[in-house]
Amino acid sequence: MVTKTETTEIVTCPKTQEIHKPSFKRWLKHFLYMPAANRYFNKQDQQAIAQAVTAAEQGHVGEIQVVIEGHIPSNQAYYQNTRARAEQLFAELGVWDTEFNSGVLLYLNICERQVEIIFDRGLRQATNGQIWQDICQNIIAKMQTKDYRNAMTNGVNEIGMVLNTFYADKTQDRVNELANAPIVLR
Repeated sequence: MVTKTETTEIVTCPKTQEIHKPSFKRWLKHFLYMPAANRYFNKQDQQAIAQAVTAAEQGHVGEIQVVIEGHIPSNQAYYQNTRARAEQLFAELGVWDTEFNSGVLLYLNICERQVEIIFDRGLRQATNGQIWQDICQNIIAKMQTKDYRNAMTNGVNEIGMVLNTFYADKTQDRVNELANAPIVLR
């Protein structure tokens, strides 16, 4: 499990900022949840998100990783909320390990209907929590209108604009350190 350090900033929806304790209710919800990630995001949607990531990463060294998860695995759901799960994936996928500490994880949990954005320590000095919170709220608003593809692609584009603001001057020898295709976990 990932531990939060003073150089890692985590921004989530206000609902998840509460202190979460082990929850049987959360475990049951995730245990009984039917896999639905492919129902919300088909292959064309995933390709559109990958294209949005590619476009959003142009002109700077920032890296964006999108993870769409249907539900938290039941063996972890008792102890982990979406925030903790996003932290775990941030570490496991190596989003924190980019050359300029410029990684951003956009995590969507369909079962909980929550969006998490976790960004690396290189962005801590450049941004404030409100920017990331606004991006989360925009994604959630689009999701509520059942415009799933555009919700994610617009969110990726907004993250790209934030990264461009901070990392525009660092474009030398840009290497794509993270895959652009979204990772879809059932």
